[in-house]
Amino acid sequence: MKLRGQNFLYGGLVALLAFAAAWMSGHAILGGAALVLAFALLAFYFQLHPKLNIIAFTFWVFTMTCWALYFPAHFQTWGGFSLSRLSTPLIQLIMLGMGATLSLGDFSRALRMPQAVLVGMVLQFSVMPMLGWGIAVSFGFPDEIAAGVILIGSCSGGVASNVMAFLAKGNVALSVTMTACSTLMAPLMTPLAMRLLAGRFIEIEFLAMMQAIVELVILPVGAGLVLNRLLSNRRAVLDRFLPGVAMAAICFILAIIAAGSRDELLRSGAMLLVAALLHNLAGYAFGYCAAGWCKLGETDRRTVAFEVGMQNGGMAVGLAATVLKSPAAALAPGIFGTFMNVTGSALASWWRDRPPSDRP
Repeated sequence: MKLRGQNFLYGGLVALLAFAAAWMSGHAILGGAALVLAFALLAFYFQLHPKLNIIAFTFWVFTMTCWALYFPAHFQTWGGFSLSRLSTPLIQLIMLGMGATLSLGDFSRALRMPQAVLVGMVLQFSVMPMLGWGIAVSFGFPDEIAAGVILIGSCSGGVASNVMAFLAKGNVALSVTMTACSTLMAPLMTPLAMRLLAGRFIEIEFLAMMQAIVELVILPVGAGLVLNRLLSNRRAVLDRFLPGVAMAAICFILAIIAAGSRDELLRSGAMLLVAALLHNLAGYAFGYCAAGWCKLGETDRRTVAFEVGMQNGGMAVGLAATVLKSPAAALAPGIFGTFMNVTGSALASWWRDRPPSDRP
């Protein structure tokens, strides 16, 4: 296993050298193929590495995004069928997987830890949308991209925060509970935040967005809860199978987005990366500090930090595609959703080696 991992690493480095050589000689297509291969081989390497496999997903995203940028036709139509039509069912599949990780007990736990949940919910649906608005205005993004930046800040938390809380020795039960509660609040709070903050950039249909959230998130998550209950004796199978399906679906959706808005991504991609970093780190900082001000313990502070700083990127991408009907608006959620896994895994690794003092 170790030798195979090293082969993937060496192969990825050779492919990167081939990309550099092709780029310097002006062979863009050949260089693009080499870069895609390099990212894929490195993704396999990280996947096989026990301490680095948490960032393998990020490299799969890089692989699919580069593939879409160099060969956009591969992710636009297949045999006359527009691949953009797959975005909605794929996002619903991701939300189904999210629901399958939850149970009714996760919702009832909110009654036993109201202070921590309240802190997270207030920050989730006030500070994060306002940060998105401030970043969009400060960077002077085009209207549709600016709406996408606000959209990712206005969405509920995602299951990635639960994973990071576990790795960082946080309160996993609290993290799952906060994700469940913010998901239930999203049909009202996300359209409200978008109407108030993004209305100057793009037309926001409140009821249409509310309905879309119910169809994209609430119903699939509800179906996932039922699936969890029906297959409770096979939970290990679900936990092994569904995350891989969800990650594959996310990668494919991001490739479709990148192919459909290639020019906008090339123009604004670097600035969106900076915006994603600022938004993400500010979310962690606000969550951690606010939890401290409310006298929560270190374990809960870490949990709230992840829950506030990491949003449901799949939900934001789906809303951009189905309600805003804008590939450009989906760019920010796609980039932010990818980047938060990089920063989240880095922060989780830092905290993992520093156990909280209040942890039993």
